[in-house]
Amino acid sequence: MTAPPLRMLFWETTSRCNLSCRHCRRLDTDDPSAREDLSTDEARRMLDSAATLGRPVVVFSGGEPLLRDDWETLAGHVRGLGLVAALATNGTLVDKPMAGRIARAGFHRVSVSLDGADAGTHDEFRASSGAFDAAMDGIANLRCEGVAVQINSTIAAHNVDQLPQFYALARSIGATALHLFLLVPVGCGVQLDESHRIAPETIERVLEWVCERQAEGAVEIRATCAPHYYRVAAQRGLAVSPRARGCLAGTGVVFVSHRGEVFPCGYLPVTCGSVREGELGEIWRTSPVLAELRDPSRLGGKCGACGYRALCGGCRARALAATGDYLAAEPACRYAPPRRGT
Repeated sequence: MTAPPLRMLFWETTSRCNLSCRHCRRLDTDDPSAREDLSTDEARRMLDSAATLGRPVVVFSGGEPLLRDDWETLAGHVRGLGLVAALATNGTLVDKPMAGRIARAGFHRVSVSLDGADAGTHDEFRASSGAFDAAMDGIANLRCEGVAVQINSTIAAHNVDQLPQFYALARSIGATALHLFLLVPVGCGVQLDESHRIAPETIERVLEWVCERQAEGAVEIRATCAPHYYRVAAQRGLAVSPRARGCLAGTGVVFVSHRGEVFPCGYLPVTCGSVREGELGEIWRTSPVLAELRDPSRLGGKCGACGYRALCGGCRARALAATGDYLAAEPACRYAPPRRGT
């Protein structure tokens, strides 16, 4: 099977972060050092190789990418390759001077994480008093510089009832987009008790709500780490792009850790190689793990029997977390495919 073009490269620029969020995919949140982060030269080589795979959007994530000293240099390198750069930040470090630097760096879009529509909810989940107000100040500073802002919100039991408030907040601050990330139990998220997880029936209602808001067109809204959204949209008769695929892990997306490890996505801890030992382009083209993820016929359980398997694919990270097999059935989907012959 020929490798598809790379659509998005998520790069964990550093392990350092000024917060210790309860749901973070990282396990070393109490380690403030940047041990083993890719050097500037290593990062350049990785980005050069990514540019051979198409025209991927390069997302600078973390950790907190603004804690890396050379982020401006590397953003410039991405632009020099003719690629689009985006920034994912918690927003708390974005004072007015920093917002100006971000604007001059030329990021196409900056996503800021808000895991509650109010300070109490957000700060409790992020284990940091004042984080909400600091993030909101950061958003205001970015908007003053004309930077397009996307709101990223991890949706779990603590805030699933705040969806209308998230939507209203995104509109009121002039956000370009609102992306709702359905909690994936990896990293520190594994340590969250079951009470934080959302039942499949509730997820279904969330996805139906997203479909309704998309029809309004007031702000770009997406459900992320919820590949069954596309099944829900198709069932509701909404137009779905022929290129659409729910789970893009390894099919259009790849994640490079701060150490250079290559994963299908940031929530699927199955190593495909290392950019310190080989070229990202070669890993993308030849990894057996990525080849499996690109073949819907390899899916097991009800995902393998589902008529929407090529469109949805199920969240491979949730399957791995629940069963130890990333090709198993998506555990957070309530849909039961019709039995053959019925």
